[in-house]
Amino acid sequence: MTRHAQDELVWIDSKGVAHPLGETAIKRMRQREGAFRILPAPDHVIFMRYTGEDGRRDAEDGAIVRMAGEIIGPGVMGDVLSLLAQSGWRGELVVFDGVDTRSIFFEGGNILAGRTTCDDERLGTILFRYGHIDEEQLASVIARVAHGERFGAAAVALGFVSQEEVFACLSKQIEEIVFRIVMIADGSYAFLEGFDDGKLPWRRAMSAFGVLMESVSRLDEIRFFRARIPDGTYIPERLVAEEKVEADLREIFALIDGRRSVDEIGRVSGVGEFEATKQIYRLAQSGQAAITAPRFRGGVTEVIETANAILKRIHQEADLAGRGTVLRTTIAAFALGRFGRLVGDAGPFEDGTFAARKVAANAVTIAGEAGAYGYAADMLHDYASFALFSLGSSLGEDAERRLAHEIEPLLARLRPATSSSQMIKIVVADDG
Repeated sequence: MTRHAQDELVWIDSKGVAHPLGETAIKRMRQREGAFRILPAPDHVIFMRYTGEDGRRDAEDGAIVRMAGEIIGPGVMGDVLSLLAQSGWRGELVVFDGVDTRSIFFEGGNILAGRTTCDDERLGTILFRYGHIDEEQLASVIARVAHGERFGAAAVALGFVSQEEVFACLSKQIEEIVFRIVMIADGSYAFLEGFDDGKLPWRRAMSAFGVLMESVSRLDEIRFFRARIPDGTYIPERLVAEEKVEADLREIFALIDGRRSVDEIGRVSGVGEFEATKQIYRLAQSGQAAITAPRFRGGVTEVIETANAILKRIHQEADLAGRGTVLRTTIAAFALGRFGRLVGDAGPFEDGTFAARKVAANAVTIAGEAGAYGYAADMLHDYASFALFSLGSSLGEDAERRLAHEIEPLLARLRPATSSSQMIKIVVADDG
């Protein structure tokens, strides 16, 4: 779901009447029908709370907001969580990122439970990601949950997991929710004093400070890993025999088959994607494994469509900068060279794209059915990279950096898993 800032706008006119301008603003105000008291606040902030028509704060009007604020970058919530861990306050921390809502329940420096609207953080997904249930079992449990049964109880009743496994994954769920809260770059939070025990989906006391330290450490590590292993869909490949691998990495190494992704290895091994990422990074760092980009599910055609999306965006930027004609002339000559057989009779068209079916047919003719995917991905990666390079000097440094940042994720996907030239070998930098 994409957030649009203007969807959240409310206009207050000179008479003090509020007018919601966007769909999100309208929806949120409808959900809060009733009488609200506008509280004293800085001039650039409006702070209101429900009171009912008497204008007084009563117990039935909702929990007291003990603390609230804006989130302006990843890691900001670490300070808030640290305060709550040390204060011993009892209450519910509610965090909003504009798409999902997460709650953490605190008491005496412990986290008792968590709730989330994000599917990736629900208990069922956690059980799946750690290999306790498979996709078919997950679907079966979800069908029972739809009738009001709790996920953990339903999974146990169906015989898919034990109570002990569910209990262990409740801890993993808390850790995941807290980690995602720490990662939020733009949003808001409120700490509500106290809570009704009936609101707790379950109770699992964990040291708030310990969970926070784990999340902060993980945030630092994942930033480091992501520069080398962009996401969990990337596929590791073996480069050495198993006997050359350190003993504590052999279990993960044994699961590397050139087809399983990092996430899949984390699930099959039961250690989860983060721990799998750490171990696979170590293997790659030591030259015992390589990381390759994920294959497209749509095969050669999807490869070409991805390249077309990149080329179309580059040509749009060129036209905006008044360099469209120059770019088309430059890369047309480039296309006639080593790319001539692949793109023959397929373009490029005015927007820089090619006819996907024709290019796919050309790739099969040149490299055969088995080699068409790797050949097309490798060639089109070079072609799109040249187009970006050709335009770069005309845009200016800031515009070039912005466009390159936008396009890089798609370019990275064009690096085929079958091409050894695209393997990402991890080398320890001089600065460590």
